[in-house]
Amino acid sequence: MKSDHILDIFLIGVGGQGLLTIGEVIAEAATSLDLPVSFYPYKGMAQRGGLVKAQLRLGRTVVGPNIPPRGADLVVAMEVSEALRAVPVLRPGGEFLLFGERWLPTAVMLGKATYPALETVLEQVRVAGGHPIYLPPDSLPTGLPANLFVLGAAVGRTRLGNILPAEAVEEAIRHRWPRDPQQNLLAFRAGLLK
Repeated sequence: MKSDHILDIFLIGVGGQGLLTIGEVIAEAATSLDLPVSFYPYKGMAQRGGLVKAQLRLGRTVVGPNIPPRGADLVVAMEVSEALRAVPVLRPGGEFLLFGERWLPTAVMLGKATYPALETVLEQVRVAGGHPIYLPPDSLPTGLPANLFVLGAAVGRTRLGNILPAEAVEEAIRHRWPRDPQQNLLAFRAGLLK
């Protein structure tokens, strides 16, 4: 296995965003290419709005479940404040794809905490030696699922696309939604173009 086919990916967001679906589609596409993959999802206590994160390790035949600190080649964050939790996991030189959706935590809504500014998050990524890639929420076409849009952007704008061709990801989407994959394929393709 070539070292350029090894990629550690850290996903983070909140419940209800479809973050674990991103991980499942990546894992299925990797498996279809006979690329070793380990997928480790984690759900917070809340069904909707609580912390959700996952780790994917592609191309490793012997691997542990956790990406070490400063070990993720790619971080995909789907919520601005939760993105801060992923900065310590990003390796120097790694890519950090941030979809700028904001889900205000209860403490912020009650006025007991402040919500981090987008530029603060992006600056923390740069300080960690990462390369931020920002997707504004208004770049998502109306009516399309954000998670597959973000997956498309990850394949189109990061080194993930060097390992998983768009065609393999599209096939995984068709397999997951065999009756009607069209909305999900449209979202993925829209993200590829961003």
